[in-house]
Amino acid sequence: MYSPKDEITRARMEDALNHAAARLSTAATGTPAWGWLGRTLGSRTEGGHWLRVHCGEAAKTPATRNEGIALAEERVSDKVSRPHLHDLYRWDGGDYVFEAELIDYIAQPVISPETPDLTADPGLPDSWWVTLRESLDALSTAEPPRETIRQSWADRVFPEFLGIPAPAITERVTGHADLQWANLTHDPLVLLDWERWGAVPVGYDPAMLYVNSLRVPAVAHRIRTEFAHVLDTPAGRIGEQIALAEMLQAVGRGWYVELAPLLRQRAEKLTGVRPPDSAAASSS
Repeated sequence: MYSPKDEITRARMEDALNHAAARLSTAATGTPAWGWLGRTLGSRTEGGHWLRVHCGEAAKTPATRNEGIALAEERVSDKVSRPHLHDLYRWDGGDYVFEAELIDYIAQPVISPETPDLTADPGLPDSWWVTLRESLDALSTAEPPRETIRQSWADRVFPEFLGIPAPAITERVTGHADLQWANLTHDPLVLLDWERWGAVPVGYDPAMLYVNSLRVPAVAHRIRTEFAHVLDTPAGRIGEQIALAEMLQAVGRGWYVELAPLLRQRAEKLTGVRPPDSAAASSS
């Protein structure tokens, strides 16, 4: 499981969780669940919901309402399997801004609680894959709150991490934008963590799930089969390149040590160019 990066973070987030619970007239009752680097902390509540608190640096956090799950509640179809929002509270805490969401409690566990990439076949039934396809289809037509993947980012990152110029991103759909195994539950499927959803390149969501599955070939093959109608198109191949560029950027920052060689191999196969050494920092 994830854990806070230090005791200062632990104390700050635990205080924030208790503060949010009091303001939302509930109390945290379950075992706390930490998010990546301790930026989020969640717990089941006495009312049978889930309370999740997110912390961001005030200097880097927009002074606007939560555009994640709050706008998903307004704009995303109920055909998308997701937790629903019951209350929301945001407050300033000096150097940090906190956002608390009171959402549905989801009983089934996430598929990969310790890492976004897959390390073993979870044995998902056909019904799980049907729900995933139907959810992404229903989501694709929702009004997005933002453009999640920007052309300016691609122009900067592609040469450094893929060794090619960035293609023009001309086709977009509305997507989850963080479709990886720590945000998907076992059957029945629920898509968690709606902080980043928005307009993404066609194919980006299934491609991101695919590249996070390369260590488990059977699951990677299943994803390519389920989403061949998207991934095997010119736009879908651009979406996959973007997913690979983002993952290799993370590799360059020291993440995905074991996945890194497979990401580089897939990138070379897809583009015909071996990724530069800048994309190999954690696999050398």
